[in-house]
Amino acid sequence: MKVNSTFSAVTAVAPYGKSPKELWIQKHPTVKHGGGSVMVWGCMASTRVGNLVFIDDIMNHMVYLDILQNSLIESAKNLGIDGNFIFQHNNDPEHSACNVKMWCIFHCKQQLQTPPQSLDNNVIENLWATLETAVLKQKIKNKAHLKQVLQGEWSKIS
Repeated sequence: MKVNSTFSAVTAVAPYGKSPKELWIQKHPTVKHGGGSVMVWGCMASTRVGNLVFIDDIMNHMVYLDILQNSLIESAKNLGIDGNFIFQHNNDPEHSACNVKMWCIFHCKQQLQTPPQSLDNNVIENLWATLETAVLKQKIKNKAHLKQVLQGEWSKIS
């Protein structure tokens, strides 16, 4: 039997040679002098990546729930694993809110639980590193260009 896994995470990508900061810590990316960072959510399965979502608001449980309802379900369908996957996210406050937990009970039947305050062991972190490396090779002009490059590099990942 083939086991399908879907991993989900949110990260920030900061161009211009700066080290990207995980959004588990930085929830309010700043934009200075036309540059800045972009907050994204993405998911992956063993075969390829799902949707990449740009987050323009402050990340909270309602924003996260909206992403799950729209992008996670759509990604699972597009990846051919609709209703048959193991879902993992960490215990960030947005992920552990009651409404998110209830939604996951009904829509993500199998979940890989992450202990609170554990080391980040979500395999999507390797994917973020690959994406960030590809972005840093580009000469990013502004935030809109950063989003365009991110989407382009994301679509190249298989």
